[in-house]
Amino acid sequence: MEKNIYESIRCMVTGVEEESPSIKTVMLKPERDFSFSAGQFASLSVPGVGEAPFTPSSSPCEKECLEFTVMKAGRVTSAIHSLRKGDIVGVRGPYGKPYPLDSFRGKEILLVGGGVGLAPLRALFLALLATSADYKRIIFCCGAKTPQDYIYKEKILDQWHSLCGKMPLSFRITVDQKCPGWRFGEGVVTKTLDGLDVDTGNSVAVVCGPPIMMKFTTLKLLEIGYGDTQIYLSMERKMYCGVGHCRHCLIGDLFVCKDGPVFTYSQLKGKPNLWV
Repeated sequence: MEKNIYESIRCMVTGVEEESPSIKTVMLKPERDFSFSAGQFASLSVPGVGEAPFTPSSSPCEKECLEFTVMKAGRVTSAIHSLRKGDIVGVRGPYGKPYPLDSFRGKEILLVGGGVGLAPLRALFLALLATSADYKRIIFCCGAKTPQDYIYKEKILDQWHSLCGKMPLSFRITVDQKCPGWRFGEGVVTKTLDGLDVDTGNSVAVVCGPPIMMKFTTLKLLEIGYGDTQIYLSMERKMYCGVGHCRHCLIGDLFVCKDGPVFTYSQLKGKPNLWV
């Protein structure tokens, strides 16, 4: 039987964690297994309010728990921020094309994320960790405005950072403006690419974050030797209906929800309003 792309799975909220003053992670237990691959997205609905598309931030290997990290920006996201343990929501999907992890094997993987853009990268990072032996090295470059704006602080600064030395993994962590006690870098996230020791001939870079950050990160990656086909951009911020009907997500002739949300820069280069 063909899958009904509009059917939602009922999910119970099992917890809500505040990541920053404007971002929360909602933890859900689906009534039945919900499987997705890193890079795909789903539509999260709050009964009586509406729905919106988000990329899961949990590990694709985890089948019994599903997590979404959401920035408060409007009516639906405000309702998501108001959810409490025991509430019921709906999730439909997954949709879109995932990262081609098979083609990443044997390469150095560079992840560059800023702000809430770390949410989609978290799912990819956890998928990479689960198969870390398949990759030559994983380099995670993270950025935020201030230490208070960092999402996944405990995971990035302690839990994940502690894995360095135990596997081929390294972090470059920065903030635009540091405060007393901050022990990592200061500067915009593109600063983490300065002096980067990476074999650009055998590497891929994955970028996710605010449009201006993605634009200048892409330009920096091109400058240090990455090719157009080696840079992957996560463009889910442009999505609306999620199934290609509303046409709000068009970039030129490409539907973000159907042709993406993962694209190489070679697919998007020269398209109008790319960074808007």
